[in-house]
Amino acid sequence: MSEEWSRLLTKGNIEKHVDFWLAEDTPNFDTGGFVVGDKQETALLYGKSHTVLAGVPFVNAVFDKLGCKVEWYLKEGAVIEGSGKNKIVVAKVTGHASDILLGERTALNVISRASGVARCSAAVRAVAEKHGWHGEVAATRKTTPGFRLVEKYALLVGGISTHRYDLSSMVMLKDNHVWSTGSITNAVKKARSAVGFSTKIEVEVRDLEEGLEAGKAGADVIMLDNFDGPDGYILGKENAKKLKKAFPHVIIEASGGITLDTIANYFSPDVDVISMGSLTHGYPCADYSLKIQRESKL
Repeated sequence: MSEEWSRLLTKGNIEKHVDFWLAEDTPNFDTGGFVVGDKQETALLYGKSHTVLAGVPFVNAVFDKLGCKVEWYLKEGAVIEGSGKNKIVVAKVTGHASDILLGERTALNVISRASGVARCSAAVRAVAEKHGWHGEVAATRKTTPGFRLVEKYALLVGGISTHRYDLSSMVMLKDNHVWSTGSITNAVKKARSAVGFSTKIEVEVRDLEEGLEAGKAGADVIMLDNFDGPDGYILGKENAKKLKKAFPHVIIEASGGITLDTIANYFSPDVDVISMGSLTHGYPCADYSLKIQRESKL
């Protein structure tokens, strides 16, 4: 399935990102490129840590922009078992030395971060599958400015849901929206007047009373936020059960500081979605390197 996600990406959108990344990294002279010149070279992309390969379309776009060719030895979504001195050959890049090196750091920055997101995503998906939980693990909108497309894409490669993509996607009414409009009911009513039937409205709630108000107001999704700790886990599940009984059609989401170590505490037949901000703002980058071969042969 991983390779199919690339069909979501449009050429124009990828190229727009690549143009910005390359211009940011080389705003004027490329002295390093001047040094190596236009000699035809071959470089190998090595995976040097345990990770999940993600970001292939973006790496391809970087080197395609520079007139280089990339040949992949592993498919996107593959587990890379690199560690220490154990380097795994992931791909081969051919082209002029100056062009390879011009795109080197940009490509590595993208693939290392995308793979980090994918690895974390795959890990939490595995926990959900191990427990036989019926729902979806999702990320949040806590993405890196300017890098959202890559991080959201990498979540899919890792096997979890992206949640809403941006503010123009599903409506989420949080405490600030409620306080500014006076009540959950007012906030939902005003949101519905704008989006009509075609967009879901989610409401973040702090207790059962707010959840019941959100359901009666017509919310499509009710988020139980920050029910952590032993007592919180129990209360959150109890509230989810009551809300699901009152509004069977409503999606119940759990969120707030959830990690790989604590996610199992939130699994419940009455919880449909568990969202985790750490997947796009607390992930470790994978270790990759790109090395020109001295003999330019493989």
